[in-house]
Amino acid sequence: MTDDPLIVEAGQRKVKIDLGAERIIGAEKDDQKIAVEIKSFLDDSPLADLYEAVGKFDFYHFALQKKMPERVLFLAMPKDAYEEIFFDPFYEEYRQLHKLKLIIYHPKEKSILKWIVQ
Repeated sequence: MTDDPLIVEAGQRKVKIDLGAERIIGAEKDDQKIAVEIKSFLDDSPLADLYEAVGKFDFYHFALQKKMPERVLFLAMPKDAYEEIFFDPFYEEYRQLHKLKLIIYHPKEKSILKWIVQ
């Protein structure tokens, strides 16, 4: 982890993205710099949480493109919320259309279960 939170200039203001980190993509590739917006999905409606998260993701993505284009933005979400929302092909198609990169994590074990980059 390199920054917690990652602070990015957005016009005349600064925004805080939950984590800035680096992860290894593969043995034949260099380290990739990433930024992670972590969402707990604690609202009664996972879709309300998704709408809020996607709005932040879109804004942070724009800010990163302007100031830190080397960073790739990920949205981290709990396994249960991921399964509840993205089992529906409509939402999976939306995710792919908007190029949402996800990190699926297990909140109790505090472990990453899956990286979704496509």
